Amino acid sequence: MLHGIDVSAYQPSFETDGLDFVLIKATEGRSYVNPHLTSQAKRARDAACVVGFYHFLWPGNITAQAEYFVSKAPEKAGDLLAVDWEENGEGTRASNAEKDRFIRELKSLRPDHKVLLYCNRYFWLHYDTTSYAGDGLWIADYVTAGKPQINTSWRIHQYTDQPLDKDVAAFSSRTAMRDWARG
Repeated sequence: MLHGIDVSAYQPSFETDGLDFVLIKATEGRSYVNPHLTSQAKRARDAACVVGFYHFLWPGNITAQAEYFVSKAPEKAGDLLAVDWEENGEGTRASNAEKDRFIRELKSLRPDHKVLLYCNRYFWLHYDTTSYAGDGLWIADYVTAGKPQINTSWRIHQYTDQPLDKDVAAFSSRTAMRDWARG
């Protein structure tokens, strides 16, 4: 298992000791960009971590959101892309069909990048009707690291948010994860 974290604007700086990967919030909807995106990506790359970027998905305007995300997220071979599918601050969420369409749009816009679906266990079990996660599932379930309570294969498991979002990835080495990310 590899160890990593996911960060947003709430963690402008972070320690990289012991980390194999860092997933960084890039965008949300069609107007928000993480103001620390560039410095967070540099910090992760300087530590030789596998780097990924995610977009917090809102309902509606799926094509425009995908285009916005790829226009703001750095494009480097081997970087991962992900869609964060959960309830937003207004108490709504993108539909299952919108989530699937967003993933397909990303794969079309950046065909050389792996695209992951991030969601929590409840969404996966109760809202997802297609089990479509692009190239892999990034599941949030706050239990023992690497043991999410789902009967589905996964690539990344977010197992706690204390003191920050910590994850493990189902790869044998950083090189294996990087090779997978490069396709």
